[in-house]
Amino acid sequence: MQGILIVDKPMDWTSFDVVAKLRGVLGTRKLGHSGTLDPMATGVLPVFCGGASKAVDLQLNHDKSYRATLKLGAKTDTGDVTGTVLETAPVTAGEAELLAVLPQFIGPQLQVPPMYSAIKLNGQPLYKLAREGVTVERKARPIEIYSITYGGSPAENEFVLDVRCSKGTYIRTLLEDIAAAMGQKGTMSALRRTSAGVYTEADAHTLEEILAAKEQGPDALQALMLPVESVFESLPLLVVEPWVEQHLYNGCPTSRYPAADGRYRARNAAGQFLGLANIVQGVLRVEKLFVERN
Repeated sequence: MQGILIVDKPMDWTSFDVVAKLRGVLGTRKLGHSGTLDPMATGVLPVFCGGASKAVDLQLNHDKSYRATLKLGAKTDTGDVTGTVLETAPVTAGEAELLAVLPQFIGPQLQVPPMYSAIKLNGQPLYKLAREGVTVERKARPIEIYSITYGGSPAENEFVLDVRCSKGTYIRTLLEDIAAAMGQKGTMSALRRTSAGVYTEADAHTLEEILAAKEQGPDALQALMLPVESVFESLPLLVVEPWVEQHLYNGCPTSRYPAADGRYRARNAAGQFLGLANIVQGVLRVEKLFVERN
């Protein structure tokens, strides 16, 4: 099995739970995932299988999209409704006040990560310290919010927001900050990731669909996977001759290569994806091979 399986993560599963389940389903321990989701969150979780796991740290696009629900009236220790309520306050603002403050959250900014996060301090995740009642100082980190779109009010004092943002953005913290700007206490009551990098909900498969494919056999499982080349689709394509292909396999540079300097996704003459290559001052060199050679 090799490829990228986009999982529609179910609620109350950790990202690790999903990977552990898939190790058994796919019959391999060679799995990696991109972008941890909170247990209460659902949605797009790319899982890199087999040789494709080498691409996890090479992704070009780390941007994410979310559909989140802000609930006014209370603030919790976790930043969402699964936590302990720390403060409550009467709701004195609504849709008009929300729409008025949203523009100030667009663009580059600094965000302090929540205590309930997987960020590590001296090798220990912050959420473990938080569960022990320990709070430590966290450094603000640069993030960027590209857009926030109001999606309506499904219930009293609840507001749906569609957010496009950079890697490392904590939506729970963003919603708390939006509530504070409205002069309110608020927390997150629902979260769904609608895209991760180049992958969207349309690419995602539920665990039930994946288990059903397993019953049909390896070909059905493989058919659910996207090719590893999809990670690098924004790079220009370079189709190499057989002798250059051998150079790439052997790690040998190819001088005076007739293409512009830059980073490329390389295929052979048969259309098979080989991996990543760079051209610097006319010299072609392999960066990372993904092709499985017998």
